[in-house]
Amino acid sequence: MERVRKVEGEGFPPEVQADDEPRYLRRQKPVEVRKKSLLRRLREDVFPWLRLAVLAGGALAVAVLAARFLLFSPSLRLTEPTQVEVVGNQSVSSDSVVALFAPDRNHSLLRVPLGERRAQIEAISWVASARVERILPATIRVEITERTPVSFLRAGSELALIDAQGVILDRPSQGDFRLPVISGIGDDMSQSERASRMRLFQQFQREIEMVRGGAGELLSEVNLASADDVQAMMVPPVGDAGAPPGSAQAVLVHFGAGDFGPRFKTVLDNYAQWAAAGHISSIDLRFKKQVVVNHER
Repeated sequence: MERVRKVEGEGFPPEVQADDEPRYLRRQKPVEVRKKSLLRRLREDVFPWLRLAVLAGGALAVAVLAARFLLFSPSLRLTEPTQVEVVGNQSVSSDSVVALFAPDRNHSLLRVPLGERRAQIEAISWVASARVERILPATIRVEITERTPVSFLRAGSELALIDAQGVILDRPSQGDFRLPVISGIGDDMSQSERASRMRLFQQFQREIEMVRGGAGELLSEVNLASADDVQAMMVPPVGDAGAPPGSAQAVLVHFGAGDFGPRFKTVLDNYAQWAAAGHISSIDLRFKKQVVVNHER
């Protein structure tokens, strides 16, 4: 037994055998805690924020000075009408556009409300769209896209102009327009209704031109008062073979609301035969497979 105990004792290292007290109960060496000095605390905790504050303040001061310069500098003021440049206009008077910028006189270009001025310019009947931009140091550029009239519009004894969207345009003092004349559309109609009637008119034009080139020259006036009946004052095709002499007086033709091409061809093919029975006052093509021809008595 003694030999066994001796062997067991010799199996452990000496330092383990000498350690009767567990390591976790030993007194540890105290850690020295250093306190930061006041200067170091300021340098690490306060100075970075002060630096940022100074930079931000400087940037703000520069921005304020720049804004004051841009808003109040004489070199950026709109002082003369010639500083408003108008391009793209033919029927729209440049003076009428420049006059809209009168409230901006002696103000900086940066204070000109471009969106508001653009809306005012586009309220002019001839203006389809407008682009307004600043060109530093002191120029306003207005680029205008004008409306394109497609026909004259009879309003009583006066003739105005109208575009494909049904916008009624004042007739300019200058300009030579060779356009058909329409009637039956007025300010009492809504914009959408006028646009609908103009689409009907353009469809009518396209279809009769496909039947005969230059067909529009045979029409003296087209009445669009009814969406169900395009009425045209049509000059008879005198140059065609068989047309009786002296038959150039315009005749009222009811084309209905569609099939304009075939109906127009019916008039061209049969007018001479109808006119042989007497002077025609009107032709009604609105009925299927039937034409009503009214002669003057």
